Amino acid sequence: MTRFALTLEFDGTPFMGLQRQPHGPSVQEAVERAVHAVTGEHATLHSSGRTDTGVHALAMRSHVDIEKPFEPFRLMEALNALLRPDPIAVIGCEIVPDDWHARFSCIGRAYEYRIVNRRAPLTLDKDRAWQVPQPLDADAMHRAAQALVGRHDFTTFRSVHCQAASPVKTLDRLAVRRAGEDVLIEAEARSFLHHQVRSMVGCLALVGMGRWREEQVAEALAARDRQALGLNAPPGGLYFVRAVYP
Repeated sequence: MTRFALTLEFDGTPFMGLQRQPHGPSVQEAVERAVHAVTGEHATLHSSGRTDTGVHALAMRSHVDIEKPFEPFRLMEALNALLRPDPIAVIGCEIVPDDWHARFSCIGRAYEYRIVNRRAPLTLDKDRAWQVPQPLDADAMHRAAQALVGRHDFTTFRSVHCQAASPVKTLDRLAVRRAGEDVLIEAEARSFLHHQVRSMVGCLALVGMGRWREEQVAEALAARDRQALGLNAPPGGLYFVRAVYP
């Protein structure tokens, strides 16, 4: 049995999320189906993170165990041929030790959220960014975001369907910057709660619009109450960008 680490890029728009779902298509199901077609084996895909319906990935790290011998490049080529026309690409493949685990060996995860700050409708970026027509103050958003950095109870920013044992997480970095029409929010932590990034982005956007004071982000955090959440950003602007390993 050989353990292959895969790096996946995908457009999450047509999927119910990364994890296999009983009520619709998933990235995991598509990759496992391709592995079975290539190898004849029923392998399980394990991944460094989870993504919701409509959320994308630039470099999701995953692994599968396969008995049949393969060169990593040949396996990658075969999987990509069979994944078409699904918007999933294996952009990296390597053999890793048997004790390496895409999820449990991961010590850090990074997401980026993309807002397109313009009045004109999105065409090329439809379902790949959140269009906010009101002018956004990215500097104010960045200042407000710093109240969320560190170890906190993130109940306010946690989905009611979150299955994590505790709402306490350590947010290592939360940065907001403008690049032309784009306002980019970058979040880094060992792990995140369900909807945490989208919930934080929604509240920061309210600050950027001038509908919230900067201090209200800290107040919402301190409330430890989902009812204090101002806004949950839509999924299409969220990207899993990096998994960190020792």
